[in-house]
Amino acid sequence: MATSSSNAPTLDLARELIAHRSQTPDDAGCQDLLGKRLARSGFRCESLVANGVSNLWARRGDAHPIVCFAGHTDVVPSGPLDAWESDPFDPSLRDGYLYGRGAADMKSSLAAFVVAIEQFVAARPKHAGSIALLITSDEEGPAIDGTVRLVERLRSRGETLDYCVVGEPSSVERLGDMIKNGRRGTLSGKLIVRGVQGHVAYPQLARNPIHLAAPVIAELAATRWDEGDAYFPPTSWQVSNVHAGTGATNVIPGTLELDFNFRYAPVHTRDDLERAFLAILARHGIDHEIRWTGSGKPYLTARGRLVDVAGAAIREVCGIAPEISCTGGTSDGRFIAEICTEVVELGPVNATIHKLNERVAVADLEPLAAIYRGILERLLI
Repeated sequence: MATSSSNAPTLDLARELIAHRSQTPDDAGCQDLLGKRLARSGFRCESLVANGVSNLWARRGDAHPIVCFAGHTDVVPSGPLDAWESDPFDPSLRDGYLYGRGAADMKSSLAAFVVAIEQFVAARPKHAGSIALLITSDEEGPAIDGTVRLVERLRSRGETLDYCVVGEPSSVERLGDMIKNGRRGTLSGKLIVRGVQGHVAYPQLARNPIHLAAPVIAELAATRWDEGDAYFPPTSWQVSNVHAGTGATNVIPGTLELDFNFRYAPVHTRDDLERAFLAILARHGIDHEIRWTGSGKPYLTARGRLVDVAGAAIREVCGIAPEISCTGGTSDGRFIAEICTEVVELGPVNATIHKLNERVAVADLEPLAAIYRGILERLLI
């Protein structure tokens, strides 16, 4: 049922997707392309558009188990075009690599999803269970109107998923060397410390918020929030931005603004981290305001059926046993885990994601599709 007669169908489709300038949250027609391919393989496709974000839900079959492939068509900005060796939206083949924005994150995975499904359906048109795709154009952005919206729609209809493979680039040095079976939670905020502006020559008439904040920052940075667990590293608190002052060298600022972020394991909840953070502020007695600016729950898939199947598919195609890890940032897996008990992330090498001259090894593309097909063959027997 594939539309390409090439012996490299994943490469062909990946190049076609990269050519769509889908900078977040603009899908730029990628989902229409995917939907048309899937429809020819018997999928029912639904579109959900919210605040400029495009979302696609496609399903073939009506029974359980449901095996879902999830991903995003949006990409981060390319950066300065003159710093690229070739146009980031003109897919280029050089030295065994496919270059272009989204080549690794994650248009190659999307192409591999579709090719794997087409090949599997052609071989097993009456397969057991259902195959689904959940695709958004809001993963690289605020992630407010993307996957979370589709999950809300599915939950409102009482629909759940049995297994989900998120195509995030999980591999480190070679294809298949790592599977993510969970991700840490994220909690961001802005701390505003209020002082009194004044002349630097008369500090007795002012109150410097930088000086007030310094011991607070030191304690927060030194705090051991937990010891982590068998899956997750210890919780991390990091400052990402600090701003204070007018730009003049002789003025004590009146306020300091500090952006920060927690990355945490399921041993914590958002509420208990907020309470611990506020308790430290209270001990220092500073005049402050706190604004919580964003959060995402952690998720973990125990080493069960999906992890085992993904590992077996990788061993068959790549001849290696993958490391199972929960390292890295966040992904839309945190939303999907609300309606799916087994979620893993599995995709190409992530060394160049979000960088200039983003690329993926051409030799990895058809094997990636073969891994995804192997997962389907093991789960929908």
